[in-house]
Amino acid sequence: MEGTMKGAYLPGNSTVALRDCPIPSPGYGQVLVKMKASTICGSDIRAIYREHVGKGPEGYQGVIAGHEPSGQVVEEGPGIRRFKKGSRVIVYHISGCGVCHDCRMGYMISCSSPLRAAYGWQRDGGMAEYILCDEKDLVELPPELTYADGAQVACGFGTVFEAIKKVGVSGADNVLVVGLGPVGLAVLMLCRAMGARKLIGIEGNPVRVELAKKLGLADHVLSPGQGNVEEVLGLTGGRGVERAFDASASDQGRATAIRAGRQWGKIAFVGEGGTVNFNPSPDIIHPQKTIYGSWVTSIWLMEDLVEKLVQWDLHPELLVTHRFSLEKAEEAYKLMAEGNCGKVAVCFDEELK
Repeated sequence: MEGTMKGAYLPGNSTVALRDCPIPSPGYGQVLVKMKASTICGSDIRAIYREHVGKGPEGYQGVIAGHEPSGQVVEEGPGIRRFKKGSRVIVYHISGCGVCHDCRMGYMISCSSPLRAAYGWQRDGGMAEYILCDEKDLVELPPELTYADGAQVACGFGTVFEAIKKVGVSGADNVLVVGLGPVGLAVLMLCRAMGARKLIGIEGNPVRVELAKKLGLADHVLSPGQGNVEEVLGLTGGRGVERAFDASASDQGRATAIRAGRQWGKIAFVGEGGTVNFNPSPDIIHPQKTIYGSWVTSIWLMEDLVEKLVQWDLHPELLVTHRFSLEKAEEAYKLMAEGNCGKVAVCFDEELK
């Protein structure tokens, strides 16, 4: 396919630059995907949009932005084995070398090769009319799910599902989620689907509090404060929660997630950046709690999540509060940076409705 397309770049000064660029042609093992929906991740805001602070895996190389892409294959390169023209796909947003230990486990996020390149960070991402993808990086998007659903799976919901699988959530568990941005809201949504007993959120942004209540995701939403641990204990018979997730990346929020946990409880840190201060003996060692770090997910677990979403009739796009055309990408990023929203999506064709 010849011609030019529009692509959105992030100069690092809280602006978006729309530029004309050539439509790429797929090589061996590659496909060209027509973009349908590309959502904005908080990591883009933290490490690229305001200023280029990322290093290593988060080092932005001046490429087309967007690492949460979903679309439809429109052109095949030679050597394609599974996905064909017309396939609806989600893009696992890190393209690994494919042969290191982590890639062979499906965790391209942890690829140790210099060949590792993340879409929207080191290679062109989804904030354009088309995206060039390696076939090995694709996940099938079933017809029961929308492209906006798929874009959320590409990073946010995949990341959340990984953390939930690490700590395990069932009908035996009370769950605390600190920070109800798009990631925290996704934790609530998936934990609800997995049968969690009581869901407690902590959030100070009234827009996000209202979204959690409107969607019925939390049984209780607390305002951030020094008394949060005691409030959570009061809601759980004085015992604390069996599972806690921090998506706030704040020192106090992480400490609350730890201290509000029940003895033998499990805590997952998902929010990026920031610090945490706690007292190892009373907070972790004596009550025998476990803290898990969780970074994105594996491509096989992402495929499992897609299957589960269909079984549960669950649509991540419910968290999308604002949709913009590519021409209005600057407005989209500005809104996401302000935080007075749920998930923000740049959409194409019918997904813009």
